[in-house]
Amino acid sequence: LVTAIMAAVRRLLGSKPLVRVGALLRSRMTPELGSLLSVNSKRALPSFATHVRFRTTSSATQVDRTELRDELSAFGVYVGEVLPKYVEHVQLTHQNELELLIHPDGVIPVMTFLRDHTNAMFQSVMDITAIDVPKRPYRFEVVYNLLSVQYNARIRVRTYTDELTPVESATPVFHGADWFEREIWDMYGVYFANHPDLRRILTDYGFEGFPLRKDFPLSGYTEVRYDDELKRVVSEPVELTQEFRKFELKSPWEQFPAHRQASKDESSVTESSKPSS
Repeated sequence: LVTAIMAAVRRLLGSKPLVRVGALLRSRMTPELGSLLSVNSKRALPSFATHVRFRTTSSATQVDRTELRDELSAFGVYVGEVLPKYVEHVQLTHQNELELLIHPDGVIPVMTFLRDHTNAMFQSVMDITAIDVPKRPYRFEVVYNLLSVQYNARIRVRTYTDELTPVESATPVFHGADWFEREIWDMYGVYFANHPDLRRILTDYGFEGFPLRKDFPLSGYTEVRYDDELKRVVSEPVELTQEFRKFELKSPWEQFPAHRQASKDESSVTESSKPSS
C-alpha cells in the first residue's frame, strides 16, 4: 500500500518530493503499523490483533475489584455533585454496577450529561425497561441501561412514576429509545411525553389493558379464535369454564370436581371391601 502511494506521488509530483514524503511516512509510522502496511508481512495482522486483544483483556482482569468499586463510587459522587437537583441517590450493586436514582424531571439533563461528558461518553442506550410494584406510591420504575464504548463501561439510570404522571421521552437524546419506550407504553401503560410516535408495538390493534401490570389478569380480557361461519379471526370476551377457575397445588387433577368425586367413590369402595376384624 505504501509503495503504491509513493508511486502515485512520484507520477504527480516528480521524484524530488518523494524523498520527503517517504521520510515523513517512516518517521510517523509505529512498528505495529509498519508491520500491518508492509506488503511482505502477511502474518503481522493476526499477531498484532491478538496482541491488542490480549493487552485489553489482561488489563481489565488485573484491575482490583476494590479499586473498581472506588472508581465507580467516585464517578457516581461526581455526577451527583454536578447534578444535585436531579440525582437523588447513587449506589453500587454486588456485581459492581453503578446505578443512578434520579428524579423524573431529570431524564433529559442526566442523559445529556452522561452522553456528552468527556469522562462518561455513554452514547449507546442498550435497553429501557420498567418494573411494576403496585404497593408503592409511584408504582412504576423506569430503568435505562447505557453503554460507553470508549471506556467499555455501563451505567444504569432509574426513575419513577405512576399511572397518570408522564415521563419525559429520552428520544431527543438517544434515537434508539423510540421503540423501547413504545414497548413500555404497550406493556405497562407508562406515558412518555414528547415522544414522536407513541403507539402500541407488541399487542394487537384495539387491545385493552397493559399485560405486564401486576393487576392484569393472567387470562386477559379477550380471546382470539377463528370463526368458520365468518371465515375470519374474531376477538371475544374470555369465557372460561368454572372448573378451570380454581386451581390447587396438590395435584393438577384436583381442580376437576368429577375427579374428586371419583376419588371419593374409589376410597369408599376400598374401605367397604376390607374384611371386618
